Amino acid sequence: MRKLAIVEFLSVDGVMQGLGSPDEDREGGFEHGGWGAAYGAALGEVLSPDIGAQTSAYVMGRRTYQKMAEFWPTQPDTNPMAASLNSAPKYVATRTLDDLAWSGASVLEGDVVDAVAGLKTEGQGTIVTLGSGDLVRQLMSAGLIDELRLFVHPLLLGTGKRLFGDLPFPCSLRLEDIASTSLGTVALTYAVGQSISSAPSTSSSSSPGGAGSLAAADQPAR
Repeated sequence: MRKLAIVEFLSVDGVMQGLGSPDEDREGGFEHGGWGAAYGAALGEVLSPDIGAQTSAYVMGRRTYQKMAEFWPTQPDTNPMAASLNSAPKYVATRTLDDLAWSGASVLEGDVVDAVAGLKTEGQGTIVTLGSGDLVRQLMSAGLIDELRLFVHPLLLGTGKRLFGDLPFPCSLRLEDIASTSLGTVALTYAVGQSISSAPSTSSSSSPGGAGSLAAADQPAR
């Protein structure tokens, strides 16, 4: 049984839109694209050089796939992230794309929640989702996410698409790891627990699901 982890770069107020470049995503009139660039140089302080070593597959939404497919296939395998992305299977949630040029990429067939649940039952390691906000919100509501890896940059954007939306019930999180960079980015890893029902409970706490210590290759370096 594989676990599903999401990796997200956020502002303190939870915005994930347009992280990398000015024209990455202007939907809704967003004018702050590229806000994450100023903090990128220090991310190596909290990322293991073996990042991706325990990742056995990637799941992503269409927009994230298209953006990443423009860049990563041309990067050398001496870059550990490129080596992982280019060699691992990549599953894309899309209704509009059928010809995926990136080697190892394929379309998730049928209902996306059912498809991802099925992927979790196959093989070992960790399935990782990068970005893909709409997809992440669906998977979170369905209770399929086991781990959050959040990189929170020290700024407030005040506008833009937020990562988290409505949930059927609140969900407990357990802090697994925390680190920070010299530029103020905080790297947080949470194990995702059970949904907390609105009904009264006799239990004093939720039992965490998808728990267990992080693989050394994937956890932020201290």
